Order: sequence, then structure tokens, then C-alpha cells
Amino acid sequence: MSETDPHIHVEQKVGQSGADVRNVIAATLGRVPDEPSVVTTGCGRQVPYAMTSPRPESVTCLTCREHAHREHLGIADQVERLGWTPGMNITGDQMAKVAEWHRDRARRFSG
Repeated sequence: MSETDPHIHVEQKVGQSGADVRNVIAATLGRVPDEPSVVTTGCGRQVPYAMTSPRPESVTCLTCREHAHREHLGIADQVERLGWTPGMNITGDQMAKVAEWHRDRARRFSG
């Protein structure tokens, strides 16, 4: 971990991090997991959690932006494939909205 790294990064596991994921875990299990103090980023560095952001406008590390772009596109594709799975408790329209949200997020990371 470098104390001189001025960049804001994105966590390596884009789809498994952030406040939204913590909220789902809290609602499901009734417990809130602790935020990690150090995380691995999309560029492979170990940085303090406070030096990361899920918001494209805040991420200044270009390698992390590229990583998040690819991850969000992959999640969108995965969601679309799951949208056609019989027996799902979520409608195809809802899955399409989630996929579009991830595609929009990917576009914002590439800009």
C-alpha cells in the first residue's frame, strides 16, 4: 500500500462491494458486515477503503476505470441471461432495467 498514491480507485469485486450490497446483507441477515480497512482494487493495488469509490465521477485511476467498465458490462450480460431463467421471482422487465443500469454505469466509467 502506497501512502503517496493520490488516486481514487474502485474495488476489484465491483458487483460485490459498496453500500447497496451491505444493505442487502443487512436486510437478509439482520447484521451489517464491517467495512474493510484495506481493499484490493481493480488495478491490483491494496489501498485504504476510504480511497475507493463506486461512483464513476470520483474514480481517478484509469486502470480501475477500465476494470469497472468491463465488470459492469459483464454483470449486465449475466443479468440478461438470468432474466430468461424459468422460475425467477423477478420479471424480465425488472432484469432489463438492472442490465441497463449496469450498462449505463459502464458507459460512465469509460467516459
